[in-house]
Amino acid sequence: MPAMQEPKLISGNANLPLAQAIARRMSMHRGMSVGLVNARVERFNDGEIFVEVFENVRGEDMYIIQSTSNPANDNLMELLIMTDALKRSSAARITAVIPYFGYARQDRRAKARTPISAKLVANLLTEAGVDRILTLDLHATQIQGFFDIPVDNLYAAPVFALDILHHFKGQLGDVMVVSPDVGGVARARELATRIGAPLSIVDKRREKAGEVAGMTVIGDVTGKKCIIVDDICDTAGTLCKAAETLMEAGAIEVHSYITHGVLSGPAVERVSKSVMKSLVITDSIAPTDAIKNCPNIRIVPTAPMFAQAILNTWNGTSVSSLFETDTLVPIYEGMYSRG
Repeated sequence: MPAMQEPKLISGNANLPLAQAIARRMSMHRGMSVGLVNARVERFNDGEIFVEVFENVRGEDMYIIQSTSNPANDNLMELLIMTDALKRSSAARITAVIPYFGYARQDRRAKARTPISAKLVANLLTEAGVDRILTLDLHATQIQGFFDIPVDNLYAAPVFALDILHHFKGQLGDVMVVSPDVGGVARARELATRIGAPLSIVDKRREKAGEVAGMTVIGDVTGKKCIIVDDICDTAGTLCKAAETLMEAGAIEVHSYITHGVLSGPAVERVSKSVMKSLVITDSIAPTDAIKNCPNIRIVPTAPMFAQAILNTWNGTSVSSLFETDTLVPIYEGMYSRG
């Protein structure tokens, strides 16, 4: 078996622009051209997925870049079938780079006779032949324990901290980080600590699933520029309601930093009409034209972080070093200034 010389990237159809951006960043880091492996991922007329890899991958260290976002089932099957194709082509190691891990919200049995779908997906990926997982902001960190293979869970918080320090330079004394619910306090506290800001919580009551009966702000947000922090924004109903509640409680501005912009259904329209001054998301999910054209939605790139994480995995150096904001400063050089 030949020695693994360079990491090789291959992408499904879920987020091709991100995969190409990761390849470009790796080219910059390596000082040599890194491209995506030539392959086709197509569908038969009945919807069956077919994969053909046109390059030799025997003995190679392969990285499949594929979010399992909408359409979640199609993108998950693409990932599984690509894994099988590489495994049968004698790839030495297969790492699934999943910027957005679909089904992560189904991480426990909240009611009787319901599945733990996140565990099922973990089993599918492992059985298909994936040797390692690289993902971003899992909805629940304990999902890492669903796998019997190594899982590297990156965090958006260090990148968000850079973005906040850049865009709120000279205004940090007025900033307050807000968790949109009690369950997200740990995530919000981490970002608040990184930027040296106080923390507040929006406590919400639900009459039934998907409907918020009322919200209460825990903490004094009077005169503050509030930053709501969460991992997923789906229909944006709760997020927009939380922004209204904060403004009614005395906040002067509300911004939101959300890792995964699912933004399904009426979400974009809701955000565009909301009191939120800005919604910042990452490109872990390929943005639609509506998202790109929304004036108060801004997208933060993750390609620099994923490119470095892939290189660190490949050469055996620390991936956890990317959890620190200071480590990402040179990686995001030119995008943000600090002061």
